[in-house]
Amino acid sequence: MAGDITQKGYEKKRSKLIGAYLPQAPGMDPSMGQERRTPVTPSSSSRYHRRRSSGSRDERYRSDVHTEAVQAALAKHKERKMAVPMPSKRRSLVVQSSMDAYTPPDTSSGSEEEDGGGGGGTSSSQEGSISMEHWISRAIHGTSSTTTTTSSTASSSSSSTRSGGSGAAAGRLADVLAQHKSTHMGNHSAPPDVTGYTNNTANTTATDAIQVERAPGAGTAAQRQTPKYGNAELMETGDGVPVSSRVSAKIQQLVNTLKRPKRPPLREFFVDDFEELLEVQQPDPNQPKAEGAQMVPMRGEQLGVVTNWPPSLEAALQRWGTISPKAPCLTTMDTNGKPLYVLTYGKLWSRSVKVAYNLLHKLGTKQEPLVRPGDRVALVFPNNDPASFMTAFYGCLLAEVVPVPIEVPLTRKDAGSQQIGFLLGSCGVTVALTSDACHKGLPKSPTGEIPQFKGWPKVMWFVTESKHLSKPPRDWFPHIKEANQDTAYIEYKTCKDGSVLGVTVMRIAMLTHCQAITQSCSYTEAETIVNVLDFKKDVGLWHAIQTSVMNMMHVISIPYALMKVNPLSWIQKVCQYKAKVACVKSRDMHWALVAHRDQRDVNLSSLRMLVVADGSNPWSISSCDAFLNVFQTKGLKPEVICPCASSPEALTVAIRRPLEEGTTPPGRGILSMQGLSHGVIRVDSEEKLSVLTLQDVGSVMPGGLMCVVKLEGVPQLCKTDEIGEMCVCTVATGTSYYGLAGMTKNTFEVFPVSNNGTPISEFPFTRTGLLGFIGPAGLIFVAGKMDGLMVVGGRRHNADDIVATALAVEPMKFVYRGRIAVFSITVLHDERIVVVAEQRPDSTEEDSFQWMSRVLQAIDGIHQVGVYCLALVPSNTLPKTPLGGIHLSETKQLFLEGALHPCNVLMCPHTCVTNLPKPRQKQPEIGPASVMVGNLVSGKRIAQASGRDLGQIEDNDQARKVCVRGGSFLFLSEVLQWRAQTTPDHVLYTLLNSRGTIASSLTCVQLHKRAEKIAAMLAERGHLQDGDHVALVYPPGIDLIVAFYGCLYAGCVPITVRPPHPQNIATTLPTVKMIVEVSRSVCVMTTQVITKLLRSKEASAAVDVRTWPPVMDTDDLPKKKPPLLYKPSNPDTLAYLDFSVSTTGMLAGVKMSHTATSAFCRSIKLQCELYPSREVAICLDPYCGLGFVLWCLCSVYSGHQSILIPPSELEVNPALWLSAVSQYKVRDTFCSYSVMELCTKGLGLQTDSLKARGLDLSRVRTCVVVAEERPRIALTQSFSKLFKDLGLHPRAVSTSFGCRVNLAICLQSVVFTLSLAGVSQGTSGPDPTTVYVDMRALRHDRVRLVERGSPHSLPLMESGKILPGVRIIIANPETKGPMGESHLGEIWVHSGHNASGYFTVYGDEALQSDHFNSRLSFGDTQTVWARTGYLGFLRRTELTDASGERHDALYVVGALEEAMELRGMRYHPIDIETSVIRTHKSITECAVFTWTNLLVVVVELDGSEQEALDLVPLVTNVVLEEHYLIVGVVVVVDIGVIPINSRGEKQRMHLRDGFLADQLDPIYVAYNM
Repeated sequence: MAGDITQKGYEKKRSKLIGAYLPQAPGMDPSMGQERRTPVTPSSSSRYHRRRSSGSRDERYRSDVHTEAVQAALAKHKERKMAVPMPSKRRSLVVQSSMDAYTPPDTSSGSEEEDGGGGGGTSSSQEGSISMEHWISRAIHGTSSTTTTTSSTASSSSSSTRSGGSGAAAGRLADVLAQHKSTHMGNHSAPPDVTGYTNNTANTTATDAIQVERAPGAGTAAQRQTPKYGNAELMETGDGVPVSSRVSAKIQQLVNTLKRPKRPPLREFFVDDFEELLEVQQPDPNQPKAEGAQMVPMRGEQLGVVTNWPPSLEAALQRWGTISPKAPCLTTMDTNGKPLYVLTYGKLWSRSVKVAYNLLHKLGTKQEPLVRPGDRVALVFPNNDPASFMTAFYGCLLAEVVPVPIEVPLTRKDAGSQQIGFLLGSCGVTVALTSDACHKGLPKSPTGEIPQFKGWPKVMWFVTESKHLSKPPRDWFPHIKEANQDTAYIEYKTCKDGSVLGVTVMRIAMLTHCQAITQSCSYTEAETIVNVLDFKKDVGLWHAIQTSVMNMMHVISIPYALMKVNPLSWIQKVCQYKAKVACVKSRDMHWALVAHRDQRDVNLSSLRMLVVADGSNPWSISSCDAFLNVFQTKGLKPEVICPCASSPEALTVAIRRPLEEGTTPPGRGILSMQGLSHGVIRVDSEEKLSVLTLQDVGSVMPGGLMCVVKLEGVPQLCKTDEIGEMCVCTVATGTSYYGLAGMTKNTFEVFPVSNNGTPISEFPFTRTGLLGFIGPAGLIFVAGKMDGLMVVGGRRHNADDIVATALAVEPMKFVYRGRIAVFSITVLHDERIVVVAEQRPDSTEEDSFQWMSRVLQAIDGIHQVGVYCLALVPSNTLPKTPLGGIHLSETKQLFLEGALHPCNVLMCPHTCVTNLPKPRQKQPEIGPASVMVGNLVSGKRIAQASGRDLGQIEDNDQARKVCVRGGSFLFLSEVLQWRAQTTPDHVLYTLLNSRGTIASSLTCVQLHKRAEKIAAMLAERGHLQDGDHVALVYPPGIDLIVAFYGCLYAGCVPITVRPPHPQNIATTLPTVKMIVEVSRSVCVMTTQVITKLLRSKEASAAVDVRTWPPVMDTDDLPKKKPPLLYKPSNPDTLAYLDFSVSTTGMLAGVKMSHTATSAFCRSIKLQCELYPSREVAICLDPYCGLGFVLWCLCSVYSGHQSILIPPSELEVNPALWLSAVSQYKVRDTFCSYSVMELCTKGLGLQTDSLKARGLDLSRVRTCVVVAEERPRIALTQSFSKLFKDLGLHPRAVSTSFGCRVNLAICLQSVVFTLSLAGVSQGTSGPDPTTVYVDMRALRHDRVRLVERGSPHSLPLMESGKILPGVRIIIANPETKGPMGESHLGEIWVHSGHNASGYFTVYGDEALQSDHFNSRLSFGDTQTVWARTGYLGFLRRTELTDASGERHDALYVVGALEEAMELRGMRYHPIDIETSVIRTHKSITECAVFTWTNLLVVVVELDGSEQEALDLVPLVTNVVLEEHYLIVGVVVVVDIGVIPINSRGEKQRMHLRDGFLADQLDPIYVAYNM
């Protein structure tokens, strides 16, 4: 890949990347592939065509400018088409066949045209002359019309099918991908791959399988079909890719989409300090800056107090209630639009008095009234009952209690209701006023009580209907006084983070505000006003509850429920009542547009003022325009539309006055988005695409003073061409956030300063939370809200603007208009934009995906900002606010918790994340020229260590003295014969069954006799010669041991092979066959049961059974002894072969000579202090590595008794191993991680019952986990903690480390002293130590120790004590130079028990010499080392061992071939996997691998499939945050799909092959852009 996919190296930052999307719908039928769908964009000539005025299209948020801008932006991208890989989603769980049945075929091919020097039409990809897109399209479309989706039946015979005729293309695919192979690092090559692959397809039929050719010398094996996934034999893709696969085509599309120009090379880069690690956004020197003069605060007109204005709102109510009691105050509507009830001023007055009296006198007792003047009470009224609300509101004012109007809590856990509960609690509310109907509708407990809502204080419910209240005595009157500084009411406000604040409004502020509104709107007595807004807060409360009473107006209230049924209802009421004023939101205008066609007799000429409550919102302008466009013919005058701006803190900030007829409406602000994002006002001229059109919201309110201050830091006045936060100074604002002094000071007590630092006024200003500027002629323009502000990469974007852009993308028919949420989340120290929309149920995957990619494109084109994540959720699933809007903070919370359950997700981290650390350039390594002083490499101690010297250790073993005759060598077969003579009845082996009883045991003489019979059988029946190879296919047990020594007695070379699994022959048998063939075994020895299995029908389906070598079953052995036991002539001849499949899926066999085998046994005997009197429990697989040596060899050499526990028996009885350890009072035991995990998971809840049964682990000195990987510290710790109660000493658990070249390098020896009856037993080694290293330094191959719990720390446990006779050095895998202690390097080992080489069919000398006979490039260049292929480091610890030497601890970090090089840094898969598993409770397992520089993360989901898509953003976020990497593909699969080998290690390369060959049947695959 050219460059690095995570760099933002565009020349034009302008939307090149997403522009590459094809607007054509991905997933069309391949046969239609030739027809190109073009997006519906207007031709350039008709760009400004008039829109049809029929309102047939959804026009709520459309403005011509915006829609055209979006269309033009999309059209601009049309030239450079390219496919975006569409995510694959599982269609159902019913048909379990190949993935072909599930993945929609990818037919969105197309070519990316990159302008070369000429006007080039040739599409050349950047790394070779073959055009990627061309072969993708060939491979996908094929030349015949066979569609890929229908070939699932054919695909059962082959792992990946192709559409007919595209064979040649697939052949080329292999060549192209060869350039993308993830090559192994440096010259450290992997063990040889035992099956090569070539592609011999010229032009194949659709169902032809990939052909695999056997390597030369592999016998006459015929070509085989690739078996299904999960098989150890998918080796042909060990480091490459299968020849044809849809997944790889998709990834390839992704790779192409992400291609970038290369960055110039950077200076050598390694900084420990975080700040410098992440790139800081450098301000662009060309960015626009404010150049205007300092703004002048703007004063509103004088508030002219009219003589007959009442001194307070209660006084007004009293006046109208007594002098014109019959005047209508409020008319409510039912859901059919019929008037339900008319509240007159007389009734309102008398009922409010009644409520006031009852509040003060009928709650609590006379001595202890429940409510006193100044207390706060909640008003809980539904939206269809404004009359009850109004009565209660004025009742509270009359009683001088403070009403807190809130929403009706519908359920106990309503979105946002909990936060409202916190507000009520902090206000000390104990009484809630409600209506009869509402009270009945509240959720009840079985006893009829209203339960306490979540987060709410305990409240008493008080019903305000007159019939429930007592009449006040004749002589009781409420105390009516002039408006003063007392709190009148508290309006709740929901913040960006979801918390709810209460804004307190004083009585004088309430009155002054009503006066200012009356003056601005020229309200007069008895006017009729239609209100569609929520009357409990904001504009609805101010106009329809407060100001209307002050002016004795008549309010017609339209409930939300009626609007849902009949969107035209408000317009009909305006006509019916000849209303002068209407209060609406953009939404109501839009709804009326959609529904207006059915109406003939609409006449809006009576309206003199249409107050648009959200007129300050950027997208309201298009609703206003469209509404005027349609209704001008129905008598609507243009000057009637009056947008206003308001906020809970500052109340009404500005409102456009109704103009005199015939005056020209004010101009528009057409501003550059680019400028706005830098906070600067630029009237846009040349760039018509990215503009924001604003309408003014009129001028400052009467009696107010307004200024605009900078957003950050000191509230300094802005310049005239700068966007800032508006602040107002007037009586008519809120005064505080209830109970929050600090926040109040910052909001309600602001003193703006001019640029010389002097305050502009002695009076405090209130921040409005609105962003904008004061334009020409004192008109106010609002460009957004503080709450919707998102600062991405230092530039400001407004959530509302982004919503507007998304809404302008045609066709809108896939998502719901009003249900789009935009918010930002912080990932990797910057805000990232997330867009969530509700999808219509009838839209297809392709439609939605097309819409999503066009939205990304449009937002990128217009705002020059990338969208981090775009998610579509099923309709009606986003949390709602009471009036049907989206509850934003709750939506964000669900998104971050992974509980949103989207049905479509598109993540674009590659476009958005531009602050990643620079890729690391490799520094030149210290060469031989650098001074070597003793053991120092340029000031650092060389990292080397060794176990005890074998020569100096006194070995008191009788066998050695007897058997080493005349200096000759000690062979294992001779040791066995000697033991059979001297201690014939000493038990060497005891095998336990799943019940924990002894299945069989073996003494020295029994083993010797049975081995002799086997040797005789091999000579007689098998006619085997010395040195022939024999495969031993036995279950774990005694037969295996007998057969092994039989082979040694006969002079044959044994190879132990795990038998095939009877339930899973198809995947396990080919591995057996392969080992038998690769090891060149001339015969197979096994049991009768397995012999039958090998010849069964199922076996013949999996492999060719005719090519097996002779199979001998050893159940009935001949009675005779062999004539003479074989005595090897040379200790360096082969003793046995050890075959194992590595985690990367390589099958490697190593040769163990007699010398190495005996040296190995002696080393273990000395390290573990094994003597004939000892008992050791072994719960390991006996087929390779240390497991085999402990199971078969050590007891014979050292004479101790081995208690053998087959790990498979633990599946039946998880307590088997620990019970045996307890029962036999074992001091040393060996197990594997999978055994430990089984015990931890299976016995977690049973420790008490086990203790009761007498299970006791207090005698265990060492419990060693045998492994070839980094110690799994979390597992060993939880195991230790769990079984501590059963007496397990926490320091007893330790690990060992071995690999192919040396089966055991470290083995934790006896780690602590056990005093039994005063006898101290061996203390030959210190405790295993744990260190914490900095993960970021580790990626740069540095080791930096940090404190536990510090950020980016990684705990590492030492891998055990180095065995006697073993020397270790840490070397640079590339230069082969020795490394200092603070560096991570490859572990090289020198010891007597190193394997002597790979046993391979190739006999590839270069590879062997490199792995087994390496020398350092400088320093000690004489010693021959074996390279383990593992990275690690050594630390000198403070501990000393028995001999007083300081203990050198070896820390294994990970396998070199598993390590991933990304961005020049080295990552270990396990670290990324650990982070991912932590992110969500439903992720049970995870595996990562790379493919063509993309990081692929596979997660197993334990939960419903609805949760699958929730994981995509979480996984992407955590890997970015903790590892600075961008995930390319997220694959969600079922539990158990990630393959794990017998040692419990993940087989990541198998998984990769399965993924690329489409065999995982994933629930969902997301391709991150």
